[in-house]
Amino acid sequence: MRLNFKIAMVAFPLLLQNCSSDDGGSPPPSEEWGAIQVKFENRFEGLSPIILNQTTQTSSSGQSHQFSALKYIVSNFTLTNQTGQEYTYHFNDPDKGAFIIDQNDAVVNEIIIDLDSIPAGNYTKVKFGLGISPEAYLLGGESQGEFWADANQEGMAWGWATGYVFVVLEGMYGTAIPDTNFLNHTGNMGDVTQNGTPDLYREIELEFPTQMEVSTQAFPAIHIIADLNQYLSGETNLILDSSNHDEEGSSQHLMNVTNNLSKMFSVDHIHNN
Repeated sequence: MRLNFKIAMVAFPLLLQNCSSDDGGSPPPSEEWGAIQVKFENRFEGLSPIILNQTTQTSSSGQSHQFSALKYIVSNFTLTNQTGQEYTYHFNDPDKGAFIIDQNDAVVNEIIIDLDSIPAGNYTKVKFGLGISPEAYLLGGESQGEFWADANQEGMAWGWATGYVFVVLEGMYGTAIPDTNFLNHTGNMGDVTQNGTPDLYREIELEFPTQMEVSTQAFPAIHIIADLNQYLSGETNLILDSSNHDEEGSSQHLMNVTNNLSKMFSVDHIHNN
């Protein structure tokens, strides 16, 4: 679903079935669990907040750009506790475990999602997917009909044969001032193995600066910064021009965009309360 989706507590036994640990064994059952928030804050490096159609950034190549649309899908959240045990949250289940992060929904520049039924404990890192995994997509439309409908409504999907749009970036770019439209939509093209097309799904793993304490009495939050300066000034310096400023899918340019954006996330701080 999109934002602030609540999972009923009866889902807790299912979550425990999906747990794994570094030694391959099952973690001991927890008698307590709690909820957490994950807060995404989209910024340009040195500029905060991003205001759509207003905030302008200059890339390392000297090109200015601003966004009119900024959206991306996150899914497959996995938390690791202090003993190395991993707890997966509705893994490869988009209806319950995938979310659309849309800058239009930002409140004080934060987009917040809620994850319920997390076993109590102290956690040291989080992992999540940017996009929808090929395995989840291949489960078919019946297993993700609710999220698929949301994705279609939000412009985060092509036809089912081509699948989900992972990232939507639209706006203006230029040399002195942004004066030319651009549209970059990344995503997998259907069954990437069968089609022989690139897989743009990426897993992001982030360590916490301090432990996150989950309990029935606390409602902690992970505050994640997404530095959109990485779009054009990341692992690969990119320049928008007529050859790539209107692209959708998994071209070489959009592969570079994806690899850049996969490095844009960091945990700024943990709220323990």
